[in-house]
Amino acid sequence: MRFIRRLYNYYFHPERELARRLRQLLGFTPLRLQLFKLAFFHKSTFNSKDYAIANNERLEFLGDAVLSTIVGEYLFKKYPNSDEGFLTKMRSKIVKRNSLDEIADRMGLDLFLANYNQTRLSKSMLGNALEALVGAVYIEQGYEGTKTFVVRRILRKYLDIHELEGFDDNYKSQLLEWCQKNGRQIEYKVVAKYKSEKRDKFKVAVFVDGRKVGTADDFNKKSAEQLASERAMTVLGMLNGSNSLAQLPPLEDEYEEG
Repeated sequence: MRFIRRLYNYYFHPERELARRLRQLLGFTPLRLQLFKLAFFHKSTFNSKDYAIANNERLEFLGDAVLSTIVGEYLFKKYPNSDEGFLTKMRSKIVKRNSLDEIADRMGLDLFLANYNQTRLSKSMLGNALEALVGAVYIEQGYEGTKTFVVRRILRKYLDIHELEGFDDNYKSQLLEWCQKNGRQIEYKVVAKYKSEKRDKFKVAVFVDGRKVGTADDFNKKSAEQLASERAMTVLGMLNGSNSLAQLPPLEDEYEEG
């Protein structure tokens, strides 16, 4: 019966084009097209009382938990001799917001989002949609089916796991260490807090020797600090190999990221 339903969705359903696009993306034809369609509806599209069940937030919540578990199991088996600290850092590198946004973009989820939302697409919507998609796969395929999708269609296809091993994405820690080593004073400040998409958003600035060298906005203050640190390191030349004090450009009163 499930096989017949999938054939119907692929060849005869009014939204068979969606079914065919999803098959290319997922590796199977979904039974419940409306469920997968919901994964791409952002909450800003709806203003009704039922908006909580008419957008992808609930699927995103589920997908976030499932994705974290699958990635954790994958790393546990791949690195049998690694300690908890290493595994935690590796998982964080994979499931952090920036990584999911980039993966979703490479998967082409922006095209699905553009079909079902009238609002301007933001980068964060991509990662949210990816998590919601994982949630939808979990409801339809269960844990094992979702694990197959995540490992084959996400981890192995869009990540270089070995490159991640040596990649240090804790920019705040690197910047703090550099400042201590070179006798510089560093400070982080929340310079603004405002509402975006009905959530609190933070604008964080990082100051070195009293001068602003990087700013960033995010819904999570720690994430904003990380992004601001990365931008500060770019300004200071630390991400292109010129990370000695003598080679650094002189600090000006203000640095603004482009």
